[in-house]
Amino acid sequence: MNQSNKILLIDDDKDVLEFLSYNLIKVGYQVNICLSSSEAIEQINLFKPDLIILDIVMNGIDGIELCEMIRSKNIFNHILIVFFSVRTEDYSKIAALEAGADDYIVKPIKPRFLISKIKSLMRRKIVQKDISNNFIQIGTFSIDSETFKVNFDGLTYSLSKKEFEILYLLASKPIKVFTRNQIFDLIWGNNELVSKRTIDVHIRKIREKISQNLIETVKGVGYRFKYKR
Repeated sequence: MNQSNKILLIDDDKDVLEFLSYNLIKVGYQVNICLSSSEAIEQINLFKPDLIILDIVMNGIDGIELCEMIRSKNIFNHILIVFFSVRTEDYSKIAALEAGADDYIVKPIKPRFLISKIKSLMRRKIVQKDISNNFIQIGTFSIDSETFKVNFDGLTYSLSKKEFEILYLLASKPIKVFTRNQIFDLIWGNNELVSKRTIDVHIRKIREKISQNLIETVKGVGYRFKYKR
């Protein structure tokens, strides 16, 4: 296990924190814990986690709001966020994912399955990181995975985490046509809560925010980056 893999646990239930930290430390992860969302903000800055596992229902700021706060800061966009909650209703899962979570796990869970899910997320993060260099420039378009900045024709654009990841993936291989399945596997992994049609929604939002000319739809196949002035 890579010693740089740090996990921050956020839950107001001490028993849950002990269960998670014990099993994660046992397999080699560095773990820090927080009993409240207000404490978590400071810990994110100090501990610099690769992954955050948090509950939805907590005193003060709830998990959904905390997730949105984290995702609103570009410097934290590289952090994976997983909800770990007893709430099983679809609207809670959807709210978590729409807030920017990478996955949603329902309590209780067997330790081996939890570790397997975390390893899968970490592998996906490595794949995304290794797609290409951190900085890509094509004509007047540039995208930087270190700063999460997108520039086109002299203007800077703000994208959601998933929008950024999709655009970065396509721009990393501008000639290649990515199928929906390939995009889904690289960006969302095995998350069964997300429909593959959500890719089309994210593509539409990227086009609306930046330009209709950056992403080409290859009918019946998928999408590719296509730079046009």
